[in-house]
Amino acid sequence: MAKRYKILVGGEWIETARELEVRSPYDNSLAGVTCLAGEKELRSAVDAADKAFGELKKLPAYARAKTLEDVSAGLKAREEELARTLALEAGKPIRDARSEVKRAQTTFKIAAEEAKRLGGEILPLDISAGSEGRTGLVRRFPVGIVLGISPFNFPLNLVAHKVAPAMACGNPIILKPASKTPLSALILGEIITEALWPAGGVSIVPASGADTEKLLDDERIRKITFTGSAAVGWRLKSKAGQRKITLELGGNAGVIVHDDADIEYAAKRCTVGAFSFAGQICISVQRIFVQRAIFERFKELYLKNVSALKYGDPLDETTDIGPMIEEAAAGRTEAWVKEAIAEGAKVLAGGKRKGAYLEPTVLTNTQPSMKVCGEEAFAPVVTLEPYDSFDDAVSEVNHGLYGLQAGVFTRDIGRIMRAYDALDVGGVIINDVPTYRVDNMPYGGVKMSGFGREGIRYAIEEMTELKLLALKT
Repeated sequence: MAKRYKILVGGEWIETARELEVRSPYDNSLAGVTCLAGEKELRSAVDAADKAFGELKKLPAYARAKTLEDVSAGLKAREEELARTLALEAGKPIRDARSEVKRAQTTFKIAAEEAKRLGGEILPLDISAGSEGRTGLVRRFPVGIVLGISPFNFPLNLVAHKVAPAMACGNPIILKPASKTPLSALILGEIITEALWPAGGVSIVPASGADTEKLLDDERIRKITFTGSAAVGWRLKSKAGQRKITLELGGNAGVIVHDDADIEYAAKRCTVGAFSFAGQICISVQRIFVQRAIFERFKELYLKNVSALKYGDPLDETTDIGPMIEEAAAGRTEAWVKEAIAEGAKVLAGGKRKGAYLEPTVLTNTQPSMKVCGEEAFAPVVTLEPYDSFDDAVSEVNHGLYGLQAGVFTRDIGRIMRAYDALDVGGVIINDVPTYRVDNMPYGGVKMSGFGREGIRYAIEEMTELKLLALKT
């Protein structure tokens, strides 16, 4: 029998009349049952967060750090349960699910360290006549209630990237997890509750997007942090008004492989980068540009790697690639592939769909105007094209609406610095794929890819305000 999960509202574990079944995208089996918060429960969460803020902002750094360490330990203690939950609710292969749980542990550990490093600076203000004897003290202060909205693809660690920095700096947070994958977030809520974080400091409330957006009418919400689609993200920004907001909205990440690179390594990493979690990663490799002299060799190696990927049950230890989150998403991408073929693209691998499973697909002879190139596929689809000059490749990567991260394989420091200077993205990853991310680095993009940065220290900066104390002695 599937486990039932209550939702966490203002320190209380409750049920509502609106039941939410969470089903595996692999076989439609019941992963668990929870419920949806409505307007009443969401308002209660805000009221409790408002009350908790008075206590949270007074907590000393060591107390915040200890709780965050306890949460990290709690995640470790329930590691296999969480990994299995991720595999069931998201269709994530169990090996990848375990990696996500370990990353979430690290995310909370980093937050514990940053809670003790939340410092400031001393400024000399006596820089002109009339300011003798004046000194400035600059510190960061928590902004207040944070509204976090997280996606389905990393149902635990991307929740952690919103909850942990909020806790580290003393903000209460109301977290709406993705409706398709709320269970791991609710387990995290259990762990936080057991760590004795003040009631109302964290609420985990599965809810509809429409009900959640109504919270923007409440001026007590002072910060929004959203990961999801560009359409929803930019709409939220238009409604945010004077509030602080962070948006992480995805991309169509490009990779450049130059002829001085380790070709075998690049082909291996591009396989992982394109097809991990069925390509449903904001920084998944979507476009690969290979210097013409090594194009055929790279293609041979790459297609061999792709053909070796194993599809199957996410709970099977040998599974490399599982289903997409739902059949509709796979069907949309299949239509994009067929459209590209009709416009002249050639299929090198894959292209077929069965239910929510789309074969790992490699296309060539594509054009930037095709959806598989210019839009975010968020699927196991990659394009592979040759280039002549390095600058041509940089221009190709920059073409389009998105700019989250890019990868460059080369040994030449001159090309590396040119790429760093010229690529219009939030992060340039050298000798690896743009899918690379560790949890202390600044993470976010430009153009349609978002606004602001995540990564614990950088998220804390987004969740705090600088305040000056000018002293005259």
